[in-house]
Amino acid sequence: MKTWADHLYEFYTSLHPTQKLPNHVQWLYPQQSEAVLQVVKTFLVKYFNDAGRRQLFLGINPGRFGAGITGVNFTAARQLTEDCRIAHPFGKGSELSAEFIYAVVNAYGGPELFYRDFFIGSVCPLGFVKEGRNINYYDDKDLQKAVEPFIIESIEKQLRFPVDRSRCLCIGGEKNFKYLSGLNNRFHWFSEVVPLPHPRFIMQYRRKEIASFIQLYLAAMKKV
Repeated sequence: MKTWADHLYEFYTSLHPTQKLPNHVQWLYPQQSEAVLQVVKTFLVKYFNDAGRRQLFLGINPGRFGAGITGVNFTAARQLTEDCRIAHPFGKGSELSAEFIYAVVNAYGGPELFYRDFFIGSVCPLGFVKEGRNINYYDDKDLQKAVEPFIIESIEKQLRFPVDRSRCLCIGGEKNFKYLSGLNNRFHWFSEVVPLPHPRFIMQYRRKEIASFIQLYLAAMKKV
């Protein structure tokens, strides 16, 4: 029987989108790096080397300073070292969204317990860069239209894993939630899509309320 680690490593090593991106947008594709793939494999074997059912979190798409460097969603270099205890060559950089997510992970009981029950993916598993800056799939309507077949294919591949499809926790409570809900209405992937505010929004604009937002995440997870 294949483990989550097997499924996910195959998934990330098979990401070869053929879509030509519009308006000078470029793919952010960290898994092209052998160093990234080695770290991803270490992470997956450490936390996903089983076939248990897991709930999905789906974020937007990777950014340059988190998964765009490490290949691990919502995990920057510092979190790989300090929280996951995984050696890597990516320095000591951190990223706001990763800091919040790992506050949630640790409030849940730590990476071992969290990743036993959940996998954090993205609506689009690869990111985008335009003029040296991050861009989300929904920031450009031409881009969204161009990558939609890739998004649908990627989500459906992940649903072949032992996923609990009763609910999906959507990281990004406005545009990402609206788009994912629209796809879910078409394809009926999940019984329910639950919106959660994006960590970057929390860390930039509601930092004094971090404890409350952590509890909001935990409450949503405990309802699963």
